[in-house]
Amino acid sequence: MISISIIGSGNVAQHLISALSKAENIELKQAFARQKNTLTHLLDSDKIIDDYSELLPVDVIIIAVADNAISEVSRQILLKNQLIVHTSGSISIDDLQSHRKGVFYPLQTFSKSKAVDFKTIPICLEAQNQEDYKTIEAVAQSISDCIYKVDSQQRKALHVAAVFVSNFVNHLYLMGNEICNENQLPFDILKPLIQETAIKILTLSPQDAQTGPAQRGDTVTINTHLAFLTDTNQKEMYKLLTKSIIDHGKKL
Repeated sequence: MISISIIGSGNVAQHLISALSKAENIELKQAFARQKNTLTHLLDSDKIIDDYSELLPVDVIIIAVADNAISEVSRQILLKNQLIVHTSGSISIDDLQSHRKGVFYPLQTFSKSKAVDFKTIPICLEAQNQEDYKTIEAVAQSISDCIYKVDSQQRKALHVAAVFVSNFVNHLYLMGNEICNENQLPFDILKPLIQETAIKILTLSPQDAQTGPAQRGDTVTINTHLAFLTDTNQKEMYKLLTKSIIDHGKKL
């Protein structure tokens, strides 16, 4: 059995607690939360602590908190020779204030109200020595079938790429939703298109999957769209993305 404690009570922490609680060969010993009641739906209350001095020695402590708090939280852990890992995509392994340190980064978007299948989630791992790597690899393998060895620089690149393909795309959904609302149209009418676009990328490269007026150089349609849009942000985003698609086409 690999013993684990988790520090944090946000989206990532709660999903990890849920997944690790069900995993074979994993003992979820403790979870730290500043407000204990945020985790009582996931764990017995005797496993939830709110004082770092109550942390017990375990095989791995996983810090799943906001990026800007990782360094300070790791400094609060006074256990000696303890393997400590964080779950951030953008923070270096060196930000951890520990002699034994690593990274356990699940590459997925997490919302508390939406269940995820951890078996399909890529988990990116980094450690300073092979023994510690094998430990966190075993933890990752207990909940996921997709394990990658990724260093801090590669992980930063992955995180930036993830922002483009997830966070920015979702913001474009928001803009599309606003346009629908402004014109008394249901956003649901776009969902089959959204789904097909996402599914296509599983079998086609992004280059081959690209369609639309910018890809085919249809300036008449582009100018019609720009004339239709009255919201400044929507218009500027349309111009920027159209130019980017056209410029990428010129490179081919």
